[in-house]
Order: sequence, then structure tokens, then C-alpha cells
Amino acid sequence: MTIKGVREPLIGEQKESKGHPWMVYFTTFVAVCGSYEFGACAGYSSPTQYAITNDLSLSLREYSLFGSILTFGAMIGAITSGPISDFVGRKGAMRVSSAFCAIGWLVIYLSEGPVTLDTGRLATGYGMGVFSYVVPVFIAEIAPKDLRGALTTLNQFMIVAGVSVAYIIGTILSWRTLALTGLIPAAVLLLGLFLIPESPRWLAKRGREKDFVAALQILRGIDVDISQEANEIQDYITTSDRLPKSNLLELFQRRYLRSLTIGVGLMLCQQLGGINGVVFYTSSIFDLAGFPSTTGTILYACLQVVITGLGAALIDKAGRKPLLLVSGSGLVTGCILTAVAFYLKVQQVSMGSVPALALTGILVYIGSFSIGMGAIPWVVMSEIFPINIKGQAGSIATLVNWFGAWLCSYTFNFLMSWSSYGTFILYAAINVLAILFIVVAVPETKGKSLEQLQAAISA
Repeated sequence: MTIKGVREPLIGEQKESKGHPWMVYFTTFVAVCGSYEFGACAGYSSPTQYAITNDLSLSLREYSLFGSILTFGAMIGAITSGPISDFVGRKGAMRVSSAFCAIGWLVIYLSEGPVTLDTGRLATGYGMGVFSYVVPVFIAEIAPKDLRGALTTLNQFMIVAGVSVAYIIGTILSWRTLALTGLIPAAVLLLGLFLIPESPRWLAKRGREKDFVAALQILRGIDVDISQEANEIQDYITTSDRLPKSNLLELFQRRYLRSLTIGVGLMLCQQLGGINGVVFYTSSIFDLAGFPSTTGTILYACLQVVITGLGAALIDKAGRKPLLLVSGSGLVTGCILTAVAFYLKVQQVSMGSVPALALTGILVYIGSFSIGMGAIPWVVMSEIFPINIKGQAGSIATLVNWFGAWLCSYTFNFLMSWSSYGTFILYAAINVLAILFIVVAVPETKGKSLEQLQAAISA
């Protein structure tokens, strides 16, 4: 099948020209402003707890509700993210998400009590939930296959950067001023969306053939031959359109079950291995182990940014699956080291080694998570779902991720009260199961087009 309007190569011209992907880079930069906004929302509550509690006379219960309601907003965002991005497009979904975040930040800034504070936090949480799905999906759909992994991993890098910056500047700025800084990435994204094309694959799915060709040509370069890629995308869309329109129950049919299992399974592996318990309560873990919490938290933030960047550089060279296995092995090691530290403390044995051992364990854990398990589940999720079920299946996977995040953060303190070293032994065991799942179920997606991957998985 040949797409009308696609430039055919001239006689004597190379069959394939890669061009310079500067427009792909610029489009990705605009999109990951949403990821940075995600991180700013997630990192806001940590440095502002004392100031907000004092200024608004909040009880610990009221502030805890303020912190946790973000996750519930994100769950709502996750449920609606797929249908919204399918209906109004990937750019439209990012506009909706940015608007919710901007409104939420303004409500937080103007808050004089817990009700408005929670309302603003719920709105930013909704924006987070939509961003967590649509940004990696959009990047995967615009990127050439040899850059897709690295560019999609920038989603996690910018989330980490947003969290780290919020933590650092939150020690300097007032809580109201910090809320206003959250408007900056939202504004940059809203303006940038006027300058970048829509996802070509979404346009093709909607039957907008001329817009599809134009968007793909802009992304690949005006002088680049896109005929082969355009025809491959359109052939796949035509084939998928012949399939019955999907509903929720049809996602569990045999042809979709494998991709759904991989997407949901990776989200469970990412969250149930303890990451949100460790991240949300890093300071208390260091305090409990006798290591200065401020120093430990700064080391954690710096390491996370550096290792996430390293993972982005390696993902298209090493592959998704090897990095996931390295990451999972490191998570097990970090959990065991931390468990040993707390066991020694409980037994009052070799107490001098406890702080250093706990620090090493947490840093190994965070570094290992950052190089693979943090970003790659989102990368794989954005790659494996056929376009006719991407909205619904992606919403389910994102919802599972946010529910796992809530479950892990909610149960962490209860588990630590039960047994500090037992908590990390439990997380180590879950990460061992995650490694087994990756070995058995997760395919390597490096160097393949989205259409090739989705056809192979659904076969």
C-alpha cells in the first residue's frame, strides 16, 4: 500500500536517508516538560511539610491527607488518560494535564485551609496521572526505532530531576512560592505544544492521512524519504482497523493477553519492590540507621539523577531486558544490605558498621532502580500495546502502577514497625520474583518498530 503525498526517492538517491532528528529532539524536550511537572508535583510535599503545617495550623492527619491525596488524583488521571489521549490526541491530553496542574498550583498558592489545599493537590495529582501515561506513549510514537528507548527514558530522567529540584529549592523558597514554580514547566509545555506535530500514528489511526504524512515528514526531516516507514505504519493501522473495536473485557482475549500481562506485570514489579516506601521515607530510614538524613538524602538525589541519565544512554545499546535484569539484581542486593544493617542494629552487633551498611544498601537500591526498573517499564508499556487497545490497556497499566505506589507507601511504616530488617527481606523476595517474571515473560524490544513488536506479541 502506498500513502498519497509521501515523497518517493529520486533516481540515484539513497533508498533510506535518516536526516538529522533535531525536530524529534525538540518535540521530545517539549513533551518531557510534562515529566518534569510530574516530578515537581511529587517532590512538593517533602520540603514543605513543616511550613504548611505551621502556617495553616494543620494536624498531622490533615497534612498526611494532603500528601496522599496526590496518589488518588493520579489514579483518576490514569483511568481517564487513555480515553482522553485517544479522543483528543496525545497533544490534547498533555494540554488537559497541564491545565489541571496549573489550576492545582494556583489553588495551593491561594489556600488558607485544608479543603482548598487538598483540592489543589488532587488537581495536580490528576495531571500527574495523565502525564505518566501520555508522555512515554507520545515519545515512543514519534521517535525512530534506534532512538526510541533513549528518548522515552528521558521521561523518567525528567521526573527525577523535577523531584530533586523541588526538594533543593524547597529548602530556600516559601511553600507558596514553591507552588508558583510548578507553573513554569506547565507554561513551557503549553506554549511548546503549538510548535510540535501531533503523533503521526494517532493521526493515521484517526484517518487523517494528509496530517499523518505531514507530521511524519516534519519529524524525520523535509528531505528524508519516509515512504517505507509511512507505508508500514499505515498497513498496520489498516490491519488493526479490521479487528473488532475493543472493550474492557476484550483486552483479556488471547491475542491481547500477553501484552497486557507484560505491561501490568512490569508495573507491579516496579512498585511492589519497595521503591515508594524507600523514596518517601528515605530520611527516616537514614535516621533509624544512625546516618545523617540530610547528607543521605542529598547523596540519594544526586545519584538518582546521574544513574537515570546513564540508563538513558545505555538503553538502546544494551537493550531493555538486560538492563531490567541488572536493575533487579541490584535491587535485591540493596535490600539485603539494608536488611543486614537493621538486623545488626536489632541484635546490637557491630553497631559501628550499621550506618555505612545502611547507606550503601539504600544507594545501591536507588542506583539500581534508576538504571532500569524506574524507566524501562514505562518504555516497554509504550511499545507493546497495539494501537487499537493502547488507550484502554495503557490506562489499566498506569492505574495498576499508581495503586501499587499507594499500597507500597501506605504499608511501609506498618512493615517497619513489624520488623525493620524483615521489611527489606520481603522487598528482596519480591524483587527476586520480578527477575523471574522478566526472564520468562518480557521480550527484548530494542531496534524494532512499534508495528513489528505489536504484531509479534499479538501473534
